[in-house]
Amino acid sequence: MTRDASRSAARVTAASMPSAAPLQGMKPVIGPETRLVVLGSFPGVASLRAQQYYGHPRNHFWPLLSALWGVDLVTPPYAARLDEVRARGLGIWDIYASCRREGSLDASIEEAELNDLSLLTRIAPRLQAVAHNGGESARAMRLTRALGVAVLKLPSTSPANASWSFERRLVAWRAAFETYGLA
Repeated sequence: MTRDASRSAARVTAASMPSAAPLQGMKPVIGPETRLVVLGSFPGVASLRAQQYYGHPRNHFWPLLSALWGVDLVTPPYAARLDEVRARGLGIWDIYASCRREGSLDASIEEAELNDLSLLTRIAPRLQAVAHNGGESARAMRLTRALGVAVLKLPSTSPANASWSFERRLVAWRAAFETYGLA
């Protein structure tokens, strides 16, 4: 085997294996005024690097909120975006606290550890609903239904969800946000 072929084989093998150490998720963005929590699955590579929810520039989360609320949430500093989210009664968190994964695709998540979702009703006493952002998050609907609040599944904001246009996602997200007084 040539040196280049050996390197290429090593890359393929390394790319197909989960990361050596479990990846750690981020803290919830939830406050006492939170009425609706959007639960993702686990932050992607770009989000983990930036330590920002929905940090990939092609993720539709922040553009959707901008369209729903008529305010720019794409360009302001992250802290200002979180202030706006909290002020409007929205919370952000993920289903998984940690996992092993190469890349950002939900299909690559292995050895996932759940967040303690029971915290939601304790830190958000006004919580009315949990919205799962995509299919991987929605796999935990059995657990979120046990919280005693409404539970719904929204189309993923991930750029990997190419079958949903921005406009189609906006319609679905607007309906949920209007139902709980956030739009």
